[in-house]
Amino acid sequence: MQSGSILNRLPVIIIALLAVSAAVGLTIALQNSPKGPVVVIYTALDEQFSRPILDKFTEQTGIRVLAKYDTESTKSVGLTQALFAERSRPRCDVFWNNEMVNTLRLARDGLLQDRDSSLYAEFPTEYRSKENLWCGFAARARVLLVNTDLVSDQDFPSGIEDLCDPMWKDRVGIAKPLAGTTASHAACLFAVWGEERTKDFFRRLKANAQVLGGNKQVARAVATGSLAFGITDTDDALIELEAGFPVAIIYPDQEEDQLGTLFIPNTVAMVKGAPHEKSAQKLIEFLLSPEVEEILAAGPSAQIPLRPGVPKSDRVESPATVKAMQVDFQKAAATWNAAAQFLRSEFATAE
Repeated sequence: MQSGSILNRLPVIIIALLAVSAAVGLTIALQNSPKGPVVVIYTALDEQFSRPILDKFTEQTGIRVLAKYDTESTKSVGLTQALFAERSRPRCDVFWNNEMVNTLRLARDGLLQDRDSSLYAEFPTEYRSKENLWCGFAARARVLLVNTDLVSDQDFPSGIEDLCDPMWKDRVGIAKPLAGTTASHAACLFAVWGEERTKDFFRRLKANAQVLGGNKQVARAVATGSLAFGITDTDDALIELEAGFPVAIIYPDQEEDQLGTLFIPNTVAMVKGAPHEKSAQKLIEFLLSPEVEEILAAGPSAQIPLRPGVPKSDRVESPATVKAMQVDFQKAAATWNAAAQFLRSEFATAE
């Protein structure tokens, strides 16, 4: 095999090794775990935000949670690959994803288990499965973070196309669009814009922007002045804004002829063949409770509740207060394989 071929496959090889590591770690944890009810969860939401929620579940139910967290660089993709690898002998009970597209990939391939429809019924139809396989909750928005010391008011960006403006060459940033919410955003653009326009956008973006390892890195680069502006998630943007850095958050594409801002929810689902089904059901019910959306809304990440009646933080906007991008998430998931192949070819060696 040629060295170039090996290099092109490195991201896939690394993700596969991470999946093996996760399986070994969970096997050891289960073998060494005290007796009593237990549930295994894979979660792509940052540990600093998800662990307190899981600890509260244990306090309330007595069910111990064994959690596998993902890394920033492989967000959701590494855990998804682990679930595919384990499909014949599931180890995980509940998948708490920080986006939608990879959850829908699992649903399309028959790796998720249907639940009673009443469990998801209170959430908007666009953010839950028609087959009761998954449900979305606690969203984040894809926003532009602008350094106000470097960008004058009259030059403020208004939409994602501004990332491709030559006047900002090498002064704007995006996370590598191979994992997490950046990959989900790309899949949504393929679904809404179509293949030709989306490929053109990402080629122009690659030529104009700095490509960083993750959304946190983009937000930090803007905050510290390494970039004039970049695209990130509301949780990462808020960290820099509330730390006192000279930044402003822009909800992009609000004009009548523009797409609107993309809101990406967390998703939760039970893995088909879950070893601890009763405990998994209780954990899913807890994660979808008003209590959890209130905690996530009030916390540092200010995640946006999707259950009607749960108040959002005044630190963020919501689909009720700004123009939201209208997406067929099922179509986005269906386009993912082709989209991912293109994005890997363009961005696998970027940075």
